[in-house]
Amino acid sequence: MDSTAATSLASLWDQVSGTQPDPDLWVVIATMVAALAVIVPHGVWRVSRNAITIAHEGGHGLVALLTGRSLSGIRLHSDTSGLTVSRGKPTGLGMILTASAGYTAPPLLGLGGAALLGLGRITLLLWLATALLVAMLVMIRNAYGALTVVLTGGTFLVVSWLAGPQVQAAFAYAVVWFLLLGGVRPAFELQAKRSRGGDSDADQLSRLTHVPAGLWLFLFHAVSLCSLLGGGRWLLGR
Repeated sequence: MDSTAATSLASLWDQVSGTQPDPDLWVVIATMVAALAVIVPHGVWRVSRNAITIAHEGGHGLVALLTGRSLSGIRLHSDTSGLTVSRGKPTGLGMILTASAGYTAPPLLGLGGAALLGLGRITLLLWLATALLVAMLVMIRNAYGALTVVLTGGTFLVVSWLAGPQVQAAFAYAVVWFLLLGGVRPAFELQAKRSRGGDSDADQLSRLTHVPAGLWLFLFHAVSLCSLLGGGRWLLGR
């Protein structure tokens, strides 16, 4: 029995860590178009933006933990806003990195995903995404947030376990395109919000660093656009 279990685990690990063939170029382009279709129209974006919010707040939470802060919880709201609460020193590098991680997390996750897909690690990408969502679920502190993360994680789990290689590839490419392309729009929305007045991550970072909020906004734009350019080249195989 022990030998059978070890063989099964080894086979599972080979499946997760192994490489899968790249999809045809038309599939890559079709998934890019599909991602744009749920990002550009305002009405659809109001729903699909929830996935970007998961990555945004997850970025805050992950960096808070990595910098030694205590993560109290994460809340996701139906208006696609979110809130991550951490405890620790209210100033300093840890707080700055935590505050800057939100708007940079979706495009950087997309860039990392594009790197994995460029290496043919489609299944590994899906499993890593599922693991991150499960870890995030532990820190969710409201019902809507829990439902959103469960549905998202459940989709990844179903595709990882039950879908064939072609469906897995198309799904993985669509997700990464969505993070790369969807990671660009929030910085522009933040820019518009600041022009109307109101507090934001950029304003918080300005208070923490005494650097103008506009420069932090420029950083968010630079990270998202550079990630899109670099990740897009990997996805297109150039």
